[in-house]
Amino acid sequence: MSPEHAPSSGPAQGMSRLNPAALPVGDAARVLTRLGGKPITEAMLRADVDAGAPTNADGSINLVHYAAWLVKEMSAGGD
Repeated sequence: MSPEHAPSSGPAQGMSRLNPAALPVGDAARVLTRLGGKPITEAMLRADVDAGAPTNADGSINLVHYAAWLVKEMSAGGD
């Protein structure tokens, strides 16, 4: 197998892999900002956590669980 077709041995130089099931709040804010097109700050996420948004035991955010929580909050009129 030629080098350009070989599987990568790790993340690209200068890039770290992000685990969407366990993102630190700062990384979650950056990912959500890039994907959503609207600025999402760490403070906004921390306010959601304070309002009951789920976190992992280490304080990281699972984006799927967070999205489900947002949908539940919106359907309950909590937006």
